[in-house]
Amino acid sequence: MTFVVTDNCIKCKYTDCVEVCPVDCFYEGPNFLVIHPDECIDCALCEPECPAVAIFSEDEVPDDMQEFIQLNVELAEIWPNITEKKDALPDAEKHDRVLNKDVQSKIMYIER
Repeated sequence: MTFVVTDNCIKCKYTDCVEVCPVDCFYEGPNFLVIHPDECIDCALCEPECPAVAIFSEDEVPDDMQEFIQLNVELAEIWPNITEKKDALPDAEKHDRVLNKDVQSKIMYIER
C-alpha cells in the first residue's frame, strides 16, 4: 500500500510532509506534490503533517479523487524529487480546502 497526494495539494503545495518522509518519495511539480508509489514505505508519517489534508492511504482515497492514484504514479516519474521543506505557494491559504481544483489546474502541469 502507498500514500497518495490528492486534489487539495494543488495550488497550495505545503511541504511539511516532505520533511518527515524517511525515504524521500515526494516529487514536486509546478503546483502540487506527488508520492512515488514504488518508493513509499507506508510509514504514514506524512499524512498527519499535511496542513491541507491532501494525503490519503491508497485504500482511503475518496471516490471523487481516485484519478490521483494514477496521477501520482505518472508524475513521480517525470517530476524532480524534493527532499527539503520549502515555502508553500503564495496563495496557498486562499486555495486550501477549495474543491475540484484539479479540473482547472491539470492544464498547468501538462503545459510545463
